[in-house]
Amino acid sequence: MIDETTPQGDPAPILGEEAPARQPAQYAGPVAGLPPQTGLTTDTAVFTDAYAVIPRSVMRDIVTSFLPGWTGMRMWMLARPLSGFAETFSQYVVELAEGGGCDAPEDDPEVQSAIFVTGGELDVTIAGVAHRLTPGGFAYVPPGTDWSLRNATPGNTGFHWWRKRWQPAAGVTPPDPIIAQEQDIVPSPMPDTEGAWATTRFMDPADLRHDMHITLVTFQPGGSIPFAETHVMEHGLFVLEGKAVYRLNRDWVEVGPGDFMWLRAFCPQACYAGGPGRFRYLLYKDVNRHAPLWFGTHGSGRAG
Repeated sequence: MIDETTPQGDPAPILGEEAPARQPAQYAGPVAGLPPQTGLTTDTAVFTDAYAVIPRSVMRDIVTSFLPGWTGMRMWMLARPLSGFAETFSQYVVELAEGGGCDAPEDDPEVQSAIFVTGGELDVTIAGVAHRLTPGGFAYVPPGTDWSLRNATPGNTGFHWWRKRWQPAAGVTPPDPIIAQEQDIVPSPMPDTEGAWATTRFMDPADLRHDMHITLVTFQPGGSIPFAETHVMEHGLFVLEGKAVYRLNRDWVEVGPGDFMWLRAFCPQACYAGGPGRFRYLLYKDVNRHAPLWFGTHGSGRAG
């Protein structure tokens, strides 16, 4: 199963500091299977008006989904647009069996995609150019671009898949494809944190063609978000490694590897990394565009 994969990798050094000691990169995934009939139903899963928590322990076989046109595939659909909640994106955790894949994963020419590999090896072809992604590998696919993917390793491979309708804006064209490896990217430390909180950025924050960012956030043991962040961006947060106590609206929730948090716009958030190791999560947020003033127009004006 993809959650058993523990690839090795060197964390990138923080600018101005010596490279940190080698640490194994860990990418948690769903637990799959089913619990025994003797198991307790008590869990941390919760859905509120402001946020949702989907813990790893509830990502079981019975809640997987499938898509037409794929072979050897199943997925956990963690986020999808819901009116009155998070409305901009979908996020899946996908598991591919040996030889599994799809020749045309996206059937909507307005939708962009991003992929982050958590286990195994994945062959991704974007606009006719082939790439092999290993754990920690990232790919961005612009809207209207032909692409395909295939499991390139014996056994299962796993990856995250984000989908968002690209929002046009004056003076910008769709972004270019991106292929990256998280271990090769120097994390950007947050100001005044002395490296306790850093962000690995897969998109250039100065490139306004992008209307979504996918990042990997790392807290060293004891690191924190020391205030209640309250902002317009929607969030999907998938914990890859470590544990923390996360504030969501008025609640504090303990989260660990494989847990997913889904925050609507303006939901306050804060965090304490609980150690003993680093705490890391994948983060989605929508950026760089007007807020839509008419439902379904994506900021481009009144429909019709």
